[in-house]
Amino acid sequence: MPNKPESKYDPKLKVWSGGERSNYFAPHLSIGEIIFREMERHPKLIAQISATEKTVLTREEVRFNAMHVASYMRGLGLKQCDIVGLIARNTTHLVAVAYACFFNGMPFHSLNISYEQDTIEKLLSITRPSLIFCDGDEYARVLAATEHIKLDTTIITMRNHPSGSLRILDILSTSIEDNFRPARLEQGPDQTLAILCSSGTTGVPKAVTFTNSQQILWSCTPMTTDVVQYSHSTLDWFSGLSVCINAGVFSTTSIIADNKFDPAFLCRIIEEYKITFLVQSPSQMAMLVSCPEFDASDLSSIRHYVYGGTACSVEMQHRMRRRLKQADCLVFSYNLTEMNSLGCLNLHFDEKPNSVGRPVKGIRVKIINEKGEALGPSAVGEVCFYSGQHWSGYYGNPEETRIMVDSQRWLHTGDMGYMDPDGFLYIVDRKKDMLKYQSIMYYPSEIERVISQIPDVVEVCVFGVWDEVNGDEAAASVVKKPGTQLSAQDVVKFVKERIGAKYKQLNAGAIIVEDLVRSPNGKTHRVATKAHFLEVTNRTRTQDSWFK
Repeated sequence: MPNKPESKYDPKLKVWSGGERSNYFAPHLSIGEIIFREMERHPKLIAQISATEKTVLTREEVRFNAMHVASYMRGLGLKQCDIVGLIARNTTHLVAVAYACFFNGMPFHSLNISYEQDTIEKLLSITRPSLIFCDGDEYARVLAATEHIKLDTTIITMRNHPSGSLRILDILSTSIEDNFRPARLEQGPDQTLAILCSSGTTGVPKAVTFTNSQQILWSCTPMTTDVVQYSHSTLDWFSGLSVCINAGVFSTTSIIADNKFDPAFLCRIIEEYKITFLVQSPSQMAMLVSCPEFDASDLSSIRHYVYGGTACSVEMQHRMRRRLKQADCLVFSYNLTEMNSLGCLNLHFDEKPNSVGRPVKGIRVKIINEKGEALGPSAVGEVCFYSGQHWSGYYGNPEETRIMVDSQRWLHTGDMGYMDPDGFLYIVDRKKDMLKYQSIMYYPSEIERVISQIPDVVEVCVFGVWDEVNGDEAAASVVKKPGTQLSAQDVVKFVKERIGAKYKQLNAGAIIVEDLVRSPNGKTHRVATKAHFLEVTNRTRTQDSWFK
């Protein structure tokens, strides 16, 4: 694949563009209508295999299951303005619930199963779903939440069913409506398809609306019927939603699992099911390449390994790349949930290993300074995206929506970055994560990249600890490889030897931890990780806590 940018740069506007995107399907069709049609075309192909529940469903079976669930919803009198709640793992029949909502033009609001009780209550109070599907594991918490916010709704369980609960199998016994067809959207393609949640790394997650735009469809590499895809992401992640939709549209086979992420288990199912298209978060990549089974596993079936959502050390990427045989198979994906689509993809890891890629078709990028002025190549500023599509914003939160998107419909990412002369985007750090030591600004990611070069490091999170004299002094929480002897002192020494500038050294110390504190969607929660660091360093002094 050539290393020349396909993106175009307008030097007058200082805007980079991935070019025009054309719809593969008629623009008036909803995602539900497209999936319904495509599943009719290939009824006997395998749609889904559960590696944990040991179930296999054809596309015809999935479509009929979705029609049963959709008919149940219609029988309750639910309209396109109603919302369905989801708090569920990737079980066999979750896809039927999702497609039923698409067929009815009815958005679902998906929450992560690990949310705390007050977060569940807050989010459900925003969207107030008319119907909720949840795993039996969370049934008591969901029921308590609906009672606390006085939400009169029906709760249906997907697995581990409590005694007396309404089960998904009960819903699948509903008769399909005569002459069933997917609904036409009352508001057209701008109508809300789904509601996900923001990462929650800086507070309570917000309810992020997704439009019925075809820009959510994967169009950067061929998606054919021989593709076998896997993502451990549930439907509250952009990646989980995207994989679910693409399976229905492109007739791929989805491998699913409802267990806790286990890298050894992933190695086994890659071999067993010959997975060709793998989607992961950087933290899952770090766990995968660090597990004992990784080096001996057969990963030859993988054609595309897509990862993104947060920062990823170059060393971890190189470890993964060394095990993948096909060229250009390591693909970094950069986007915001609020974009409702891909933003940038790096299909040139071997040539541009630090880049998050170039804008995909239909996307424009600009870099702005604090005054909102567009900057040219190599200048660092805030990264902004323009997709041209409608976005309804954060559900029930117009104030935060106005902060996120400006009057010209540019989305402000909060990420600091720059475009190189070849049109590749590089992310420096989060705007809010910028630190200042004696009035000198620096980024945690600069130090994280250095620490990631230590062979025994799996993951690292750097943050600032306030000092009355110096301001933000850098500190680090480090996850080491199991069985290694890496100490916090080793980390501090390594940074000191490789970074000359005093203000970029670990002046507030480091600790070794079993894992970083994460938000429910798997991203590193920098604020909470810092809080844990402060708790540890104030409580004890061991070889795994090296601090002032």
